[in-house]
Formats: sequence, C-alpha cells, structure tokens
Amino acid sequence: MTTAPLQPAQPERLEPRDRFIAALNRQPLTGLVPHFELVFYLTMEALGKVHPEHRSYHQWLQMEPAERTLHRRDMADIYIAIAQRFEHSAIFLHPNPGNDDETMALVDIIREKTGNQYFLMRHGDATFSIPDGNHMMEFAFRMADEPEKLKQEAQAMVDRQLRSADRLKAHGGLDGFALCSDYCFNTGPFLSPSQFSEFITPYLHQLIRAYRDRGFYAIKHTDGNIMPIIDQLMQTQPHALHSLDPQGGVDIAEVKRLYGDQVCLCGNVNCAALDTGTDTQVIESVRYALRHGMPGGGYIFSTSNCIYTGMRLVRYQLMLETWRKYGSYPRQA
Repeated sequence: MTTAPLQPAQPERLEPRDRFIAALNRQPLTGLVPHFELVFYLTMEALGKVHPEHRSYHQWLQMEPAERTLHRRDMADIYIAIAQRFEHSAIFLHPNPGNDDETMALVDIIREKTGNQYFLMRHGDATFSIPDGNHMMEFAFRMADEPEKLKQEAQAMVDRQLRSADRLKAHGGLDGFALCSDYCFNTGPFLSPSQFSEFITPYLHQLIRAYRDRGFYAIKHTDGNIMPIIDQLMQTQPHALHSLDPQGGVDIAEVKRLYGDQVCLCGNVNCAALDTGTDTQVIESVRYALRHGMPGGGYIFSTSNCIYTGMRLVRYQLMLETWRKYGSYPRQA
C-alpha cells in the first residue's frame, strides 16, 4: 500500500476505500464527503444481530475449526452490512477474539467478499490513555516516583505493537490503524502539556512514523478537549484527527483554520445533540461540521464519538439524511 497521491481523473467513480484514502491525503473530491463511524453498536436494532465486539468467545479454543469459520464469516457479514446500509467508506475491525491471526482471517474474508471496496483498519494505539478511576492516583504517583520505569513501559508497548504491525503488513489487506487511546476529559487533558510531552508525545510520534514507514495510515482518536495538546498531536503527524469533540469545546472551524492544510479532520457532529437534543440541533450540528470541514478537502464525516449503545437509530438516520442533502462537493470542470 502507498500513500502516494491518487490520480484525480473522475474521482466520483472511485471505490469508497479510494475516496477515504483521498480524504486522508487531503485531495479534492467530487460527490459526497466520505463517511464512517469508528463503531456502530446498533446492530441489533438495524440488522437483528449482536455486534461482534459484544460477543463472548471464551470458548473459542474449544470450537471446531468449522464453527470458528462460521463465526468469522458472520462477523464479516455484519461489518459489511453496516458499511453498505449506512454508506461507510471504512470498516473498523474489533480484535474479538483478540489476536493478529483472527484479524488477518477477518481481513481475508472481507476482502474475499468485497475486494478493495472498503478501507480496513483496526485498533493500533500503544500509548498511555486516561487511567480508570481505580488507577489514576497510582499513575500520578508513578510519574513522580518512577518516571524512567514508566517510559520503559511506554517504549515496550510501542515495540510490541510494531511487532504486531509487521505481522499484519506481511499478511496484507489491512490499510491502517485507528489509535484509540483517549487523553482528554471535556475540561482538558488528563496530563498537563509538559507531562504529555514527556510520557506520550515521543511514543505516539515513534508509533505513527513507524506506521507510515510500513505503508499504513494512522487516524488518531481522542475525545474531549484536545486544544491544550493539539500542537503536540500535530507534531506526531497522523494522517487524521478524530473525533474533534464539540462537547469538549473543540470547534472544527478553528481546527480547520489552524491545521486543515496539514491533517485530515474526522467528526464533530455532536453526539449529545444526537442523543438528547432536538432534530433541529442535530441538523445544525451536521451542517456546521460539513460547512467548516469540507472546504479544500481533507474531511471525513462522522460523529464526535461513535454510534453507541442507547442512541436512537432514527437520530443517526437523520444525521445521514442531512449529510446526503448538504455534504456533496461540486463536480470538477
């Protein structure tokens, strides 16, 4: 796989995967802005199927090979059905069951069924995220008491992840990674900018550079207010930033003004509006994201988080109706 520029001829006829890659490379497109959701959990409501991440595979090793194959093909069918029904350009594969071999098997099935129609990615972060409530104090103490040991652990996580990337690269079929370690609350980052520069940025930069060197795309996800550390995120040179969270005060217009010529932007449709707002608020959030994300290319339409359990499917459908109405680039002369 290459990150070289796509040929601009008749871009409206490109496959969804190619349109997604064009957006990641900040290239001009015609037709609808590419769309995906990091996760679409409403599979039971939409398809009558349990989402692959929510399935329990604690007896996976006891299954006959034929039964495992049936499970894999059913998971692939769910991912494909989501992408087809909701016009996603990309599919995020959950590592469930969680190992590289199963990821490769799932990639093979989806490619067998759809060819290169969809951009395929999986989780690929290896940096510290916000600790859960049981470990926040411990992590804070460790930064002060044993910083070098913490950095050794950070390096070991990167090294381990890159060994996985090498296996996936050798197998082929995977396009990139969504780096899903969350760093921020709505009020700001868990770490101060100086702490972030010590314990996160060098390792995130190393990871993304290595992904690029291997021909992978890297989409950096984090919710919340990223503005105090966005300059450091940009230093790590991801292909895209996701999810530009308005609930954390992140304004896509400002991020586009500051960095739109350097990175693809994904997201900014307000999940709070989708969940508890009015239809008018949903429509206005969609139109705002499109109006400020689209100019000049380098934008992928999505929510500010994901389509999570409990969200009403009708609200996501309203979001998509608004995207179809207002989210098209004009045809090039």
